[in-house]
Amino acid sequence: MSPLSRSTASKKIRIAITTGDVTGIGWEVTVKALNNLKAKSGVQFLVYRSPGRLPSAPKIRHFKSIQVADLKAGLAQPFDPKKVIEILSPLPPPLWVEGAAQACMTGDLQALVTAPLSKTSIIEAGLKDIGHTEILQRISGRPDLFMGFIGNKFNVLLGTGHKPLVEAIQSLNLHHLAKVFQATRLFIKALPAKRRRLPAALVGVNPHAGESGLIGREEGWIRGLIEDQRSRGLRIAGPLVPDAAFLPRNWPLFSTYICLYHDQGLIPFKMVHGFSNGVHLTLGLPFVRTSVDHGTAKDLFGKNKAEFGSMRDAIVTAIRLHKEMPQ
Repeated sequence: MSPLSRSTASKKIRIAITTGDVTGIGWEVTVKALNNLKAKSGVQFLVYRSPGRLPSAPKIRHFKSIQVADLKAGLAQPFDPKKVIEILSPLPPPLWVEGAAQACMTGDLQALVTAPLSKTSIIEAGLKDIGHTEILQRISGRPDLFMGFIGNKFNVLLGTGHKPLVEAIQSLNLHHLAKVFQATRLFIKALPAKRRRLPAALVGVNPHAGESGLIGREEGWIRGLIEDQRSRGLRIAGPLVPDAAFLPRNWPLFSTYICLYHDQGLIPFKMVHGFSNGVHLTLGLPFVRTSVDHGTAKDLFGKNKAEFGSMRDAIVTAIRLHKEMPQ
């Protein structure tokens, strides 16, 4: 199910923002993003952060800040777009994500925006999940979640997530790729309007996209699946030669690149979009979840030097996607 697939959407949107690792840049980029966006009509933000002393960072401006001890107390506050609810939670940050996701599932929150969590912090919190996506799979009961990345240059959909490369390749079967193509259709609907008209492009797995079977056979049967999807109305090109797929001249040609393993898509995406642009969208949830496309950047912690563009875009995208849900 897409974040666009719910049948109703509230006019009042409450968005939780989890600020991630306490010693990362999540709090800083969140404050900078909110200061840049200012208050939005019909939208209220509930921001999870540590109750401890905060490092050097800008103060929240343009909003009145209301501090509460937990999400329940935050939700009990009257709806007011001019007020930011700061949830000063002593729980480990991965549990903030759990609580906010559960509230999204019940409809108490309408969207979730997340700052980065390190894998170490998740394990130290006592969870067995390896990332946000896996936490959300468990909370939502939706095992088939896919990661999409929206940028101002190009977009990427990952056909597999946090798996070792060997396991990712082994998982590429007819059943799984059918789910990938379904996620592609949902992702295209979530893109800005000007991109939706363009075909998607699947990037080959092997060097030279298999070179007609000389360097791997996967592309051979994948071509058959692409033809089948075309007959079903999905405009899709490929398999593209991986080492040329992301040349700048190709960016305007496709709505999204479908990459069949994690780093094939995220290396070019992060190299081009960096910290200043790029939104991570989780496909398959019954609510909107967006995130920054970068890590915790602990080397920048407390220095007030982090770029906030990705967090700003994640917030804006969450608002847009919720408003575009069918009424």
